[in-house]
Amino acid sequence: MTHFPDTPSFTGFNTPMRFEGEVLDLEVTGTIPPEIDGAFYRVQPDPQFPPKLGDDIAFNGDGSISMFHIHGGKVDYRQRWVRTDKFVAERQAGKGLFGAYRNPIGDDETVKGMYRGTANTNAFPFGGKLWALKEDSPAVLVDAGTLDTHGYTDFEGKMTGQTFTAHPKVDPRTGNMIAFGYAASGLCTDDVTYYEVAPDGTLLRELWFKVPYYCMMHDFGITEDYAVFHIVPSIGNWERLEKGLPHFGFDTTLPVYLGVLPRREGATADDIRWFKRENCFASHVFNAFQEGTKIHFDVPEAKNNMFPFFPDVHGAPFNPMEAMTQMKRWTVDMASNSDAFDSVTVLSETSGEFPRIDDRFAGLPYRYGWMLEMDMKRPVELKGGSAGGFLMNCLFLKDLETGAEQHWWCGPVSSLQEPCFIPRSKDAPEGDGWIVMVCNRLEEHRSDLLLFDALDIEKGPIATAKIPVRLRFGLHGNWATAKELGLAA
Repeated sequence: MTHFPDTPSFTGFNTPMRFEGEVLDLEVTGTIPPEIDGAFYRVQPDPQFPPKLGDDIAFNGDGSISMFHIHGGKVDYRQRWVRTDKFVAERQAGKGLFGAYRNPIGDDETVKGMYRGTANTNAFPFGGKLWALKEDSPAVLVDAGTLDTHGYTDFEGKMTGQTFTAHPKVDPRTGNMIAFGYAASGLCTDDVTYYEVAPDGTLLRELWFKVPYYCMMHDFGITEDYAVFHIVPSIGNWERLEKGLPHFGFDTTLPVYLGVLPRREGATADDIRWFKRENCFASHVFNAFQEGTKIHFDVPEAKNNMFPFFPDVHGAPFNPMEAMTQMKRWTVDMASNSDAFDSVTVLSETSGEFPRIDDRFAGLPYRYGWMLEMDMKRPVELKGGSAGGFLMNCLFLKDLETGAEQHWWCGPVSSLQEPCFIPRSKDAPEGDGWIVMVCNRLEEHRSDLLLFDALDIEKGPIATAKIPVRLRFGLHGNWATAKELGLAA
């Protein structure tokens, strides 16, 4: 008999959903602009079976993709699991076969050596396909319309690294996908691969390099000329795995690095330049861009570790106040003879995470940034339903040109999932469009899809699509037009 653990990762709003299906023409209040025509995809970790070892963190659930096809003023919803190798093997066995998060030591003998990826971190449309991503394995290709799984891709054998990031970027000038993979030569290794992929799915480039130490390299940035990698000490090693400790732990004694790799043809690992600063925490990236010889790298930064489930390696207790992140700009000068940062600047005092921009400005100077705000001053009646257990209760907009900020609160018994920008048209000015996001209605145990005017979020949603099921906390998602995806109206 199936029984999930009685722990926060598997109870309450985060009780496994274990559902596949579709609902056509969701109930909508407000008005969906008729020019919106495409699909918003997001993915949630949703285990089909209880953990083999009795408990696990939520990040190890099987990837389940939500597709919201918005067209003609209405919304169609579809939900399907990604058929990873892990998912298929466990479904055939009727039980969990894999051990703890990123620790193969506890795996069943029948699955030793198999890809352990869950494809649960990002749903990324590119080149007419949907890329289901988890950074400990290659990308999984999924049909953008049916959500049928095609399987892992190694780009017809051209990809020699073992991993592919969950946070690729698309260069707005070339249309190519820029990506990387850490632990590229095996678990806990310091090898990283840099990739460039054409819209037709051809791997154009693979470059190997080493990082100062192995860590969770969850995101990165691009500029017109560089790929930029932040090395933050959420570290791991085989000794931790053998002791049964969480794969990652935060080390407050290590410095933080910023690696700048030229993207030009012919660049090698010897061309990467490393800058160094004092310890801090940063995971996701707003954007990066060049200004003369300087490179700006914008991130939500915290003084200390933000992930309580990846505890301090020296045994210090989790400090929630030091885990609160602020929007900061890291600047390094390529003309400098020093490895020191040029500056670290606070861009906003607002605390938040899950940053997003108008992706048409990836790698370029930009004006607007959105994120999920953690406003502890607002009333809270129910908790849970947020990534990592954090209270994500406001949508936040920052205008970097004027300094103006906007905030929209979802209420005391709701929490928000990552925002995503929809441009009004391909050539619309920056920020001219809409924000789409999922809102968890914690008391009602269901979810809504919210649509905002992107530059006027304080007036609240212009449309709400009522989802008749409860979507667990999701990680990342993206938008693409029907034309890009080949979707019928």
